[in-house]
Amino acid sequence: MTFQEKLFLAGLGSGMLPKAPGTWGSLTGLILGLLILQWLPLQTLFLLTILVTLWGVRATNVYEARTGIHDDSRIVIDEIAGIWLALCISGPTLPAAVLSFLFFRLYDIWKPSLVGRIDREAPGGWGVMGDDILAGAMAGLSSALVLHLFSLAGIS
Repeated sequence: MTFQEKLFLAGLGSGMLPKAPGTWGSLTGLILGLLILQWLPLQTLFLLTILVTLWGVRATNVYEARTGIHDDSRIVIDEIAGIWLALCISGPTLPAAVLSFLFFRLYDIWKPSLVGRIDREAPGGWGVMGDDILAGAMAGLSSALVLHLFSLAGIS
């Protein structure tokens, strides 16, 4: 496995931080996602999310085959893809980004319903990436719902 592949899986090194690598990976993904959205349309971030997810599955499978370690905590590319999907659904505003981050971390840690089942039962890279993609979709929908309810109540 090359240095670049390890750097990719570790979310530009954020997964190497000693405490809460998933949170650091999510924050790295949030910042990168917002930076991407400064210059490129939301559809581009969505397509990048698909590409990163597929590449993440492949790279994780290679990593697991070589190391024998499933879902190594240093692998945070799954958090990056998950938070990007949440941003794609909720929108690129600061309130949407904050809510997406909070909901994503909640669902990624708590692993409700199908998120937990994917985490426990899906093999290899699909298991590593799949639970975060679903948590990202749930976080984006939850954020969009909260923002919509706030707008209906006249809160902005």
